[in-house]
Amino acid sequence: MDYGLVLLFSLFQALSMGTAAPLPVEVVTMKSKVKWMAEQLVVRLDKDVQVPVNWTLNPPADDLDGTSSIETVLNGYNSLIPDTFKGVSQIKYDISSLTGYIHLWRQGHCSEQRPKPEVPGPLQGLQSHKEFIQTVGIEALMRVKEFLNLLLKNLDQLETC
Repeated sequence: MDYGLVLLFSLFQALSMGTAAPLPVEVVTMKSKVKWMAEQLVVRLDKDVQVPVNWTLNPPADDLDGTSSIETVLNGYNSLIPDTFKGVSQIKYDISSLTGYIHLWRQGHCSEQRPKPEVPGPLQGLQSHKEFIQTVGIEALMRVKEFLNLLLKNLDQLETC
């Protein structure tokens, strides 16, 4: 009897029985907290931000590429939202809390620190037009909401450092 064939057969059997390891409790807890914070922020954005009716976002949404890019995008948009907008102080605080939580998670659980990601195109475009405070602020709020909805659909990106 060929033992190599028996070993190969048993290996295939084992692979077909279990294809993924269960997520550690810490990861599940982190994802749950980020999900709750993002959902609350989307609700607050819907309730507190008045966007002109015909306002649309032309470039596609920013990319999700792990926790460091999520942190970069949220911090970038938060810096573009003027404090003068009505009801925006709590939104800015919530964005800061979410990015702070992600930052702390990344520092404590990512052994290899990736280089700081490049600023994505849509955010970079807004940053180059800072002189138009009102317009840039409204678009930044809309993009935060769009980005949070994308994050909520792709929570697995939180597992990538």
